[in-house]
Amino acid sequence: MSDPKLPPAKVIAEFRISSPTFVVETAIANIWKVRREDGQYAALKVYKKKNMGNESAGFSFLGALDGSASARIFKYTRTTALIEWLSGPSLGDLSRTGQDRQAAKELVAVAKGIHYVSLPLSFKLPKLECWFKALFLIDISSQCPMPARLNVLRSQELARELLSDQHDIRPLHGDLHHDNILLGDRGYCAFDAKGVLGERAYELANAFRNPKGAETLVRDPERVRYQNRFWSEQFDVDQRRLLQWATVKCALSIAWRTEGKLTFDPEFDLLDVFFSILDDD
Repeated sequence: MSDPKLPPAKVIAEFRISSPTFVVETAIANIWKVRREDGQYAALKVYKKKNMGNESAGFSFLGALDGSASARIFKYTRTTALIEWLSGPSLGDLSRTGQDRQAAKELVAVAKGIHYVSLPLSFKLPKLECWFKALFLIDISSQCPMPARLNVLRSQELARELLSDQHDIRPLHGDLHHDNILLGDRGYCAFDAKGVLGERAYELANAFRNPKGAETLVRDPERVRYQNRFWSEQFDVDQRRLLQWATVKCALSIAWRTEGKLTFDPEFDLLDVFFSILDDD
């Protein structure tokens, strides 16, 4: 029987790696720190299923960036990837330890570095419209609190408006947030991309909801306003539109978490914060 704390022997041989040290088990994969043939460290990510699920497009996206503000991808197959080792800390660690504005600065710098590389629109990625089908198909329970119900319905309407009038469409990381950016030898680099084709402003949408473990901070209206002003200026996108994308991304995440009918979600209050700011401005 193989040791679950060791990569499969065939993976070790195929990727020509050695000295695996188990790092973490996630919901979808196991990760080891390994050595490549040149003696450099790398991260080996082995997925539990027969494919990478919604992260498969992300590896082709990161590979095309060739290390521009992102982890280098040395090799990947349908189930396994060998990635540049990033020792950390993450930007999430910075935010959780009182350095949230520095994290915001580093995050938008990474986003700009990613978008410095011009990838063709023909790049094979799912479209943002396909992702939002989950929001449009959500089944809201009669037990769902009325304010939350209205916010979800309003999010559907807003998402349709944004998707029908997208600006500056391009390949996106698709899941850029604080804990998907780690410090490495070359500076802060993004990893764990989803890969999606959509409006450039969407790239920062998910970061408003993060990092995990800082729920009070994330729900602070002044923090939301600061990030919206700072990121829109630094990333050169419309301020209101950026917050609109953050709002509908929050609703989309609620939809993705819904099993059966939507009755309750821990981000109902965050969605309300976003709409309150949009209504005030």
